[in-house]
Amino acid sequence: MSLFEAKPPQTGDRPVPDAMFRLALADSPLPIAILDVHGSWRYANPAFGQLLGQSPDALAGTPAADLFHPDDRAAFEEAMQAVASGQRPSVESARRCLPADGGEVWVQATLSAVVDPTREASSVPTDLLLTLRDVSGERSVQPTLRDHTEDDAHMAEAAQQHLQMFADSVAHDLRAPLRSIESFAGLLEKRCGPQLDDGSRDHLQRIRAAAARMGSLLTGLGDLSTATRSELKPATVDLSMLADWVLAELQDAEPDRVADLVITPDLRVEGDERLLKLMLTHLLGNAWKFSRDRDVVRIQVLGEARDGRLHVRVCDAGSGFDMRYAHKLFEPFQRLHGPDAGGGHGLGLAAAHRIAARHGGTLSGESVPGEGATFHIDLPTACATEESADAQGHPAG
Repeated sequence: MSLFEAKPPQTGDRPVPDAMFRLALADSPLPIAILDVHGSWRYANPAFGQLLGQSPDALAGTPAADLFHPDDRAAFEEAMQAVASGQRPSVESARRCLPADGGEVWVQATLSAVVDPTREASSVPTDLLLTLRDVSGERSVQPTLRDHTEDDAHMAEAAQQHLQMFADSVAHDLRAPLRSIESFAGLLEKRCGPQLDDGSRDHLQRIRAAAARMGSLLTGLGDLSTATRSELKPATVDLSMLADWVLAELQDAEPDRVADLVITPDLRVEGDERLLKLMLTHLLGNAWKFSRDRDVVRIQVLGEARDGRLHVRVCDAGSGFDMRYAHKLFEPFQRLHGPDAGGGHGLGLAAAHRIAARHGGTLSGESVPGEGATFHIDLPTACATEESADAQGHPAG
């Protein structure tokens, strides 16, 4: 059966799309297709085939990525993965399609998530919506993919810098009035505390707590700005030493807590020491914070080098998180825990993720609620020829 026929293909018992929606797609001048989360065709409207000059039989059974220029396919597949996993609601970018006549057509490709409305709002997409817009006529000089990619990178970098400059300015301007609130609230409590009734004392404590949360938020914004804009100063960095340093600071701040800490020795990477310490500060700080209800804080930093990469696991036995919401982990201001459960401003993991990315690495997390969490860090080693070694822990101190 043709992809463009009136009756759509079936997946299990769920038709795609329904009759009314199908008629709307068929009449639309905009090329539209529906893919499953693996990038396989489920439906495409006539305008889609007209743009590419390909019959339904030519599209059926082929991956959607095959429509694009070989140099664009990896980026398209990465965009599909980001939308299909729920990490991003949509991705829009310029790509080169390959029509049946052997030429090239520049299109604005938009991938969007299709979520089943009968499921909860946080569920991952059931399908992907792909729309194409022919932008060949808008390009007076057809650039190479390299030119296009570099232009996009420069534009994205400029936009990011403007955004971070705005965040820096806001954070800086808010510091002064925040210090005044904290200072005068402290003086009021000191001078008038004994004369205040319970209700007034509670109001004053709420003011001070709100000021403290605002201060933490501004610090988080500053860390995110540093993670994004700070100049990298690469050197050989002992990640084990940095982890030991961060955990020692956490222990000094709460010396009464019993801790069982294990760190693999000699985990060496190539990177910026200050930024890598900031990354570990957020990761280990979370592990420490979400172990607050445990009699013993158990944290492990384990790693091994393989094929020029250092693979590190930061493990704790704390409260953990629900993997249904894992796609929100590294998004700014997304919290997986409320304030009563130790949740913060949602900026720490976003900063850690950006630091790993800027070092050519990755950061991901997994967890079982009530049993702890594990964050996986992948970074380039300080010496690509270093022999791989099994992760052996030693007590931190």
